[in-house]
Amino acid sequence: MLARILTYISNQPIEMKKSLVAFFLIIFATCSLAQTPATLKVVNPLTDSVVNYSKTFLGTPYVYACASSAGFDCSGFTWYVFNHYHIVVPRSSKDYKTFGTEIPIDQARKGDIIVFRGTHPSDKSAGHVGIVITNPGEPLQFIHSSSSKNHEGVVITDYKNSAYPGRFIKIVRVIE
Repeated sequence: MLARILTYISNQPIEMKKSLVAFFLIIFATCSLAQTPATLKVVNPLTDSVVNYSKTFLGTPYVYACASSAGFDCSGFTWYVFNHYHIVVPRSSKDYKTFGTEIPIDQARKGDIIVFRGTHPSDKSAGHVGIVITNPGEPLQFIHSSSSKNHEGVVITDYKNSAYPGRFIKIVRVIE
């Protein structure tokens, strides 16, 4: 393609050559300065590592008040995964009420923590947490240790196709 352009320019009168060279320089310079679209984000290898590590526990049973590879409750699972990377997060879901940097749900990305109310309708405090495993622009999914009899243990849940939207409290960013 470039050879064709150069051949075309070389066959033109001198004034036309100057104009064409200037035109193509502007085009090539503009193309090289193009910005990356806002929807393309730089991948943070740590968030990918956290998500990949969390997925190694899929199927691990739910065990109340536990935080070991033999069994987890929700906050125990989240704590265990982040602790593996020396990232401090609360051990109890109740402590997420005042923890971390709150992020709008449409900006949730891999490695963020999603916080929900517990299952008791009158209790508005944090009672369940999970780890976001998707990026903005993708359907929101999270991995968590569930006590539900329908899908007990460490599972991946599609946020919109679940009962969780009615219990949502916030998204917390712990990895910048």
